[in-house]
Amino acid sequence: KKKRLKPENKRVWASLKKSKDDVIREIAEECQRRDPEQTKTRVALTAGEIALQQRVLKLLPGFRLILDFLHVMQRLWKAAHVFHKEGSQQAEGWVKDRALRLLQGDVDGVVRGMRISAARRKLRGKRLETVEVSAAYLERNRHYMVYDQYLAEGLPIATGNVEGAAKNLVKDRMEGSGMRWSLDGGEAMLRLRALYLCGDFDAYWDYHIDQERHEIYPLGMSTL
Repeated sequence: KKKRLKPENKRVWASLKKSKDDVIREIAEECQRRDPEQTKTRVALTAGEIALQQRVLKLLPGFRLILDFLHVMQRLWKAAHVFHKEGSQQAEGWVKDRALRLLQGDVDGVVRGMRISAARRKLRGKRLETVEVSAAYLERNRHYMVYDQYLAEGLPIATGNVEGAAKNLVKDRMEGSGMRWSLDGGEAMLRLRALYLCGDFDAYWDYHIDQERHEIYPLGMSTL
């Protein structure tokens, strides 16, 4: 087997104190620093939260917004369990068929089929609401679900790496048994953890020691 390629110059970070807007602006600054000529394709993957999507579109101009496919799958499963028994092969087949069609770019067809199926079964109440909420979610986000094009261009369509980073950066270090954090203490730990995971901790520590030395000995050190 070929070794899996690893990301180069990866950077992860998180903040307890900064707002979402501030963190997204940091992303924009990081991208501009790395690619000032804007020669690379810039992609932002999000869930379907409208407020977050609006922030990304406003604060990250030039980025292509992609709806996370894992969240799409969650919506499909909810609808499937209205039409078929949970855990059944019929439900699994229903989701597999719709997922493949979405990956092929047929969002409108999937949405239309869900609503037709609900009408034919004369669904009412909560069952109808579950199907309609899922269908409306897909319909509203169809412009960010051109998965056939994304895949053809080699772009990511799921946030698994982000979810993994959140677990590795935040949860594994910050949510241990009996741990309690102040806001300032938690923020400081997250920054150190991020430096470590990005492979920059040694360089940072050398910088930290150098700054400490200059603060203690502003005129330089002399040897007796």
